[in-house]
Amino acid sequence: MSETPSLKGAATGRRIGIGLMYGLWKPRVLGAWKVPAAGPVILAVNHSHNIDGPMVMGTAPRPLHFLIKKEAYVGPLGPFLEGIGQVKVDRSGTDRTAISRALGVLQNGGALGIFPEGSRGEGDFASLRAGLAYFAVRAGAPIVPVAVLGSTERRGRVVKGLPPLRSRVDIVFGDAFDAGDGSGRRTRTALDQATVRIQDRLTAHLADAKRLTGR
Repeated sequence: MSETPSLKGAATGRRIGIGLMYGLWKPRVLGAWKVPAAGPVILAVNHSHNIDGPMVMGTAPRPLHFLIKKEAYVGPLGPFLEGIGQVKVDRSGTDRTAISRALGVLQNGGALGIFPEGSRGEGDFASLRAGLAYFAVRAGAPIVPVAVLGSTERRGRVVKGLPPLRSRVDIVFGDAFDAGDGSGRRTRTALDQATVRIQDRLTAHLADAKRLTGR
């Protein structure tokens, strides 16, 4: 198995995330206590802003190892992301190195962050990739849904894809749940069924989060 991403690096990334996110925006964190304090866990995050990853890294109660597309690893950002324990993934095919490293995080009792929609979009969990179900079932890790709800107003934006600086961003953590059916099966049918269960839970959490925050 390839080298497991550094937990110490992820802890450093969390401190950086706390400084940046609380310095530039006004995070309001709800339900962080729902994240299991120990053991493997997957945080499934909706993805509509460029700050979603750093925001969750800075507000989650545990250091996180996010699966991040290789296109983000440009220039000095590449070594930085490696240094803070993130997992580079090539989305053009089956990236066995990324899979191995992500499973290593979970097998070591760590916390893995995933954008199950694959890329930044509407952030409504409308299109899920099967990878989330695979990791959850293979590692026996519970999933915690996370909704990041920031301002979508264009007024006040400094950079496209970011909420206006100093605006409020709500981060709502949901109840942990198991994706599998209890059989441990990892057949294509079992993973497809798990993906449907996951999508239902994530979509319901997002709706609850919007009602809770008035977004």
